[in-house]
Amino acid sequence: MKLNKLFILGFFLFTTGNVFAQQKFEVYHPDADARQQVDEAVVRAAAEHKNVFLFIGGNWCGWCRKFYKFSKEDFQIDSLMKADYIVEHINFSKENRNLPLMQELDFPQRFGFPVFVILDEKGKRIHTQNSGYLEEGEGYSKKKVMEFLQQWSPAALEPAQYEQ
Repeated sequence: MKLNKLFILGFFLFTTGNVFAQQKFEVYHPDADARQQVDEAVVRAAAEHKNVFLFIGGNWCGWCRKFYKFSKEDFQIDSLMKADYIVEHINFSKENRNLPLMQELDFPQRFGFPVFVILDEKGKRIHTQNSGYLEEGEGYSKKKVMEFLQQWSPAALEPAQYEQ
């Protein structure tokens, strides 16, 4: 009887573990209005004195999945992002390329995916980052990502910081 209970418990853990491991990556929404996403992010950024971090890619993108996981699991990266940025996931897929917004952002898709676009709290594009420069091996470099986030934070762009 004990063996049967252990077998059932083991089978349950194995199947639920597989279900969670196979969950779809769905942070991008092809049917979302990307222009509205950006407009709402800019309103929030202005209210919170942050910049907007547009994380452009798709649910199909393996490197998008890697960066998403990396940025959520690393406490320092997650903290920096939450402190300085309003993050929006902007879809680019065969279902919806959001081409009017891509044109407005000067075609960031030319760098591949994911690509990161930083807007100031007024919605002005201040930087486009090819994420390939932040990679290291089979993932992302914590040092490079932290430097990137710090260099484009509102504090780093404060003119008073550079006055003598």
